[in-house]
Amino acid sequence: MDALALAADMLDEAGEREIQSEEYATSPGKWADAKLGTFLWSKQIEIADSVRDHRLTAVHSCHGSGKSFNAAQLVCWWLDTHPPGEARVVTTAPTGDQVRAILWSEINGAFGRAEARGNPFMGRINETDWKLGKRLIAFGRKPSDYNPHAFQGIHAKYVLVILDEACGVNKQFWTAAMSIATGEHCRILAIGNPDDPSSQFAKNCGPDSRWNVIHISAFDTPNFTDEEVPDEIRPMLVSQDYVDDMLAEFGEESPTYISKVKGEFPSDAEDGVVRLSKVRACHAPRESTLPPERQMPIEFGIDMGGGGDETVVRERRGMVVGREWKFREKDPVLATTKILGYIQLARPATVKIDSIGIGWGIAGSLREKGLQGLHSAQIVPVNVSEASTEPDRFLRLRSQIWWQIGRQLSEDQGWDLSELEEMDRERLVSQLTAPKYILDASGRVVVEPKAETIKRLGRSPDNADALLLAFYTPAGGSEEALDWLKDYAAA
Repeated sequence: MDALALAADMLDEAGEREIQSEEYATSPGKWADAKLGTFLWSKQIEIADSVRDHRLTAVHSCHGSGKSFNAAQLVCWWLDTHPPGEARVVTTAPTGDQVRAILWSEINGAFGRAEARGNPFMGRINETDWKLGKRLIAFGRKPSDYNPHAFQGIHAKYVLVILDEACGVNKQFWTAAMSIATGEHCRILAIGNPDDPSSQFAKNCGPDSRWNVIHISAFDTPNFTDEEVPDEIRPMLVSQDYVDDMLAEFGEESPTYISKVKGEFPSDAEDGVVRLSKVRACHAPRESTLPPERQMPIEFGIDMGGGGDETVVRERRGMVVGREWKFREKDPVLATTKILGYIQLARPATVKIDSIGIGWGIAGSLREKGLQGLHSAQIVPVNVSEASTEPDRFLRLRSQIWWQIGRQLSEDQGWDLSELEEMDRERLVSQLTAPKYILDASGRVVVEPKAETIKRLGRSPDNADALLLAFYTPAGGSEEALDWLKDYAAA
């Protein structure tokens, strides 16, 4: 081949690459297939195209729709299809684990796939940084890693900002993101599960926002629509079994089901005792663990399950909501033994136990165990059907506890739910937000009967009742407990 023919072939190849590059820049789905061998289903394509076409994109999605996988592909697509050195990517999420283990784990996986296919990306990558030479072109950080004003130093023609798990991202970081995505070629993608109706994410997903909003329900995903996708994709997406489990555990009207299955923002019920938005604020990620002196006193709340129903024991450490133990036991002797074991393990200063039904006898037995030197906890029986200690405001003690502990502590962000596992936390959230209230003719708060809550929730709110007892301080304290012990002994 002569020199002229070789030069012509090289020009043709360069032209093809340029055409191909332009095609990939306008078609993220084709890019993902060619570069990574990955498949994007229809909603993922819709999100990618929105990032291509819109400066602001907000995606509120069910659990298991592949949203973080999609966001990771877009990070790589953004850097691969824009001129080297002119593109930057910034990602954030509420916690370090969410940054590293979710989004950046997917980004690292995509980087490795491209390399394995012989189509390596430029630069080098580590856990949460992507560098081109000595220049940092993409990074992921949680809020405590940096001051939001540091965003102001990030400048490039093409900036992509990704707010992952966007419900938990504070407003100041939304403002910081807007401050660096000011150019016509800059983009912001906010993506997450819609669990907090008071969040900035909810506001930006509202009908009057300037964001292009995309909604994904579990019932929009391929396992429910029969959209054609590769067989290996289906097990990675939300399934019918998951939807059935969430329905059985939480109920169709629960905020957890609405958020994680329907992909919608649940609302604060006007007649709800405990407001969802306030409870959500109580499990916002903490910057650090509270010191031991701030995790005192240790106390228990116990909601007894008579007749073989579930008994729930909830620990509190100061304002931190701690461990939970559950069991089913008809025999009161064996139930007492189990509870004694939890007391000996955690050594609470006070144990407040629902004394209606089987609880009355078990409280007495636990008192006797204390007199025998088997534990040092103060055992306080609580009968929630008794008259309130503030009769002008509440008719019964149950209404008083639900209002003063459930509503007021959550309004003040008095609980710290940040240590709970997700399912434990969601169970509590669903149960705490289920009861409704009215005002009687005298203006007193009346929380609905427990049977009404059970009917709507599909189960008894035992976990919530145990939590409220753990934080409840009975009137009379030790003296009242001593009087009760005398009555029990006399009986």
